[in-house]
Amino acid sequence: MSTELITFDVYMALMDIRGSLTPVVASGLASDDETADKIVSIWRVKQKDRAAISNSLGLGHTSFRDCTRQGLDYALARSRFELLKVERESLVRAWDDLRPWPEAAEVVESIKLRGYKTAILSNGDQDMLEAAARNFGSNIDHILSAEMAGAYKPSPKVYQLPAHQLNISTNETVHVAGSPNDVLGAQVSGIRCFWSNRENDKVLDPAYSETWKVKNLRGILDLI
Repeated sequence: MSTELITFDVYMALMDIRGSLTPVVASGLASDDETADKIVSIWRVKQKDRAAISNSLGLGHTSFRDCTRQGLDYALARSRFELLKVERESLVRAWDDLRPWPEAAEVVESIKLRGYKTAILSNGDQDMLEAAARNFGSNIDHILSAEMAGAYKPSPKVYQLPAHQLNISTNETVHVAGSPNDVLGAQVSGIRCFWSNRENDKVLDPAYSETWKVKNLRGILDLI
């Protein structure tokens, strides 16, 4: 089975969320790193919860920026911190400046040099994913966002974007996932899947396990 396109999840596979946001939150709250790290963990969970709720309510697509904003407000309230609106918005904008994992840019470049087309296929608003893509220069060919699909992963609508937008079939696409639900969504949609499984996590339903599992992005280069 030939591969034409390799797609990448952003917020788990390519970017280091906790490593990027913990010092920003610690500075913004004048807190220690341990407290900030706990807040970032709650923030991320509630951001994902809000995206899942958007899929379920049937009231239209809630922007990922708003999911991020509401997740932060929850995390701050739960942790009994108060910030001015301008300070909260500064933390929300920090998602546009996340750092990639140390090997990410090199791996994406190597994949591109091997002749594959590349794309971001991720939860996020188009402008947020464009900000992330700037870390990879010209080595990302396309940006396919949840905003474009009007739904969030693991909805099949997201994984159908390469076929609908680029006319590249699922058989010719391989997805690089960063989370168990991302693996599930890709596999249900008929897309082969690398899982960059840094936390040694498990897929909830083993019927939809990854095609290949690697410890980090470098492992992909040994398999393509």
